Amino acid sequence: MAWLEALSHWPVAAALRQWVAAYALLNAAHILGIGLLVGAIATLDLRLLGAFRGAALASLAPPLSRVAAAGLLLALCTGALLFSVRPVAYAQNAAFLAKLALVALGILNALLLRLGGGWRQMLEGAPVPARIKIGAAFSLSIWVGAIICGRWIGFLQ
Repeated sequence: MAWLEALSHWPVAAALRQWVAAYALLNAAHILGIGLLVGAIATLDLRLLGAFRGAALASLAPPLSRVAAAGLLLALCTGALLFSVRPVAYAQNAAFLAKLALVALGILNALLLRLGGGWRQMLEGAPVPARIKIGAAFSLSIWVGAIICGRWIGFLQ
């Protein structure tokens, strides 16, 4: 816990606590990152589950994956800065810890979907394998859960 206490005294964290406009902009950037991430992931997952059949996976998957990755990077960077404002409190918040676990699980699921067998063949026109459909449904659940936990953080003090 000493490192968390030290983090809370970091000059950037102190500045964010005192400069309301900077904190609000950082929070908005975090929400933008989440929106990019979940919007792209949800669109791709829904396509994998059979929606938007008129749009070829080969056309959708690469740009949606890049948008999701950019959103994830933005959300992780801004989230780390937001965490620095109250690290001790967040580290003891069950909703925050659940959110972190779900984000890690979501990243792992995405990596397993892309690195596992069938992804390339599917992009080349093969049918979507059941394993990937299950992973897509799991992904939707994970990211919705992460959003719910993220919103719940402020209610568990």
